Amino acid sequence: MEDQLNKEIQEAIQAANHALACLRQADAYLQSAKNWGLFDMLGGGALTTFFKHSKMDDARYEMERAKRALQSFRKELADVDQRLHLSLEIGDFLTFADYFFDGLIADWLVQSKIQDAKAQVENAIIQVRQIREDLLRYR
Repeated sequence: MEDQLNKEIQEAIQAANHALACLRQADAYLQSAKNWGLFDMLGGGALTTFFKHSKMDDARYEMERAKRALQSFRKELADVDQRLHLSLEIGDFLTFADYFFDGLIADWLVQSKIQDAKAQVENAIIQVRQIREDLLRYR
C-alpha cells in the first residue's frame, strides 16, 4: 500500500516538474512580449510590433502546453490527494488561457492582456511549486 502511494507521489512530482517547465517558459515569453510591447507603445514601429506578436504567439503555444501539463498534474494529484489532502486551484488559469489572445486591438490593451497573463502564470507557478514541495516532503 505504501509502495503504491510512493509511486503515485513520484508520478505527481514528475507531472509538477513538467507543468513548472511549461509555465516558466510561458512566463519568459510573456516577459519578452511585455518588453517589446512597452517599446512598441513608445513608437517602436512595424518591426517592434512584429517581434511583440511573435513573442505573444510563442507565449500562446507555451500556455497551451502548460494548460495540458496542468491538467495532467491535476489528474496525477487526484491519485495522491485522497490521502494527503492537497489541492490545486488552476481553474482561473485554464479559463484565462482560453481567451487570452482574443480580441486584441490597441497596444495598451495588448499590454494589459500580457500583464494579466503573466500574473496568472506566476500564480500557477507558485501553486504548483508549493504542492510539489509538499509532495517531496511526503516521499
